[in-house]
Amino acid sequence: QVQLVESGGGLAQAGGSLRLSCAASGSIFTVNDMGWYRQAPGKQRELVATITSVGNTNYAESVKGRFTISRVNAKNTVYLQMNSLKPEDTAVYYCNAEGIRRNYARFGSWGQGTQVTVSS
Repeated sequence: QVQLVESGGGLAQAGGSLRLSCAASGSIFTVNDMGWYRQAPGKQRELVATITSVGNTNYAESVKGRFTISRVNAKNTVYLQMNSLKPEDTAVYYCNAEGIRRNYARFGSWGQGTQVTVSS
């Protein structure tokens, strides 16, 4: 099993910042892509940002220039620095990781989600 534990959500004012963290643990051989997704009430889950094991990144248009995804491979941890927050960023943010277990089977795991609320 591979577990993802998120932290860092909370309440921020518009224009403020928050930093999310997500650590993967368990029977891991290697973690390939990691990413953040979010789901607002009444909406589908959407991609926020992803990062490969060599640091290639991809962002949703709505967060480009405001959010930065990064990772520390040695810690199997991914971060999301969120600046210039807007009320429309309010959502539950989920961490995702894909890779290979020690038994060489592929895995794809999700975190439990962390609430981000931005007040105007």
